[in-house]
Amino acid sequence: MAVTGRFVALVAFGVVPIVVFGVLTGDAAPAFLGWLVLCLVLGVLDVVLAGSPRQLELHRQLPSRVRLGESATSSLFVTNRGRRRVRGLVRDAWQPSAGAPPARLRVDVPPAERRSVSLILTPFRRGERRVSQVTVRSFGPMGLLARQATLNCAGRLRVLPAFSSRKHLPSRIARLRELDGATSVMVRGQGTEFDSLREYVRGDDVRSIDWRATARRGDVMIRTWRPERDRRVVVVTDTGRTSAARIDDEPRIDTAFESALLLAALATRAGDRVDYLAYDRRVRGRVQGTTGAELMSRLVDAMALVDPELIETDWDAIPAQVRQITSQRALVVLQTSIDAPGAAHGLLAVLPQLTRRHVVVVTSVVDPATMAATRDRGSRESVYRAAAAERSMLDIERVSAAIRQLGAEVVTGSPATLPPALADAYLALKASGRL
Repeated sequence: MAVTGRFVALVAFGVVPIVVFGVLTGDAAPAFLGWLVLCLVLGVLDVVLAGSPRQLELHRQLPSRVRLGESATSSLFVTNRGRRRVRGLVRDAWQPSAGAPPARLRVDVPPAERRSVSLILTPFRRGERRVSQVTVRSFGPMGLLARQATLNCAGRLRVLPAFSSRKHLPSRIARLRELDGATSVMVRGQGTEFDSLREYVRGDDVRSIDWRATARRGDVMIRTWRPERDRRVVVVTDTGRTSAARIDDEPRIDTAFESALLLAALATRAGDRVDYLAYDRRVRGRVQGTTGAELMSRLVDAMALVDPELIETDWDAIPAQVRQITSQRALVVLQTSIDAPGAAHGLLAVLPQLTRRHVVVVTSVVDPATMAATRDRGSRESVYRAAAAERSMLDIERVSAAIRQLGAEVVTGSPATLPPALADAYLALKASGRL
């Protein structure tokens, strides 16, 4: 049972004159008690005449998935199985991160009828947003007291990564078409296949001259090459403690997801096979053996459920995990953090095992605030801050140099620039024939 503002106002409406009368006469106690009894009788009568919220049957309808930053509508259907009309309020107990407004929705459901109420959800975190209960408050005809019950009505909404970096996909696909079609790769390298013959022009690689065709045609002819299809791309996301840090108001792991999704979409269009692994000390997510639209669907589903773990990543197990995925030569993308030399020791220790068999690219997010701090030296405090920022950037350069010495590539950038930078690195590997 819940007390409403009307009941409080009713009690106050009678108490004020009784108190004033009691001050004048000196005998207000009987009148005061009588008024309270009358108010309680009216309240009990109101509760008896109110419809029972436990006679309501609830059914929920909402989409199963929504992208982070987008909105979804949750519809709640309320069916009255009782004999009295239910006039009241409904509060849907969603998690705060589901982005539900703090609103109590009014319902008026006659007996044996159904009404619906809708709620707009705008989640601000990935993952499963859940709701299990709905609280209904049913008022009587006078609105003095209300009957209240909490009913079970489970719901679930999976919030997928935003994939805002897909805006870079059309320009990268256009460059991929240039590599694969209109302007074939002019440099002969490992991992390319023969495309066609054409006449030699100044600047072409003399190693691509086809001497037999030159003898037949009487002109110098060279071979052109196009990138091979059906290559393997393995993306490994570090879900250890360093992935939980927020950079530019975004967790590192979310930037890694954006980069992986853009790379997967581009590699799929190039005809390559993409496998994905999220790992720290155990597998947090795996997508393997799918292509096309199904690949992207499974990727976002797997990523939606992965959160950073506050433990150190077991880098010694990464080569074995990659071998389980593929025994062929592949592009292995390691998404981690290299801004802390101490945390990068495990990565540097296992890189030789990977670079012997694969092309390895290490990606890491760089804080744009740190880069901006190196340029701000207007005060004593900003000079000290700039020195600390310079030290941090030097640490990143030191680790990057060590990674390159071990035969891997390094791609760094802010949360906004890292996804397209990784896509550009992939296209560069394609163009050079290394993939």
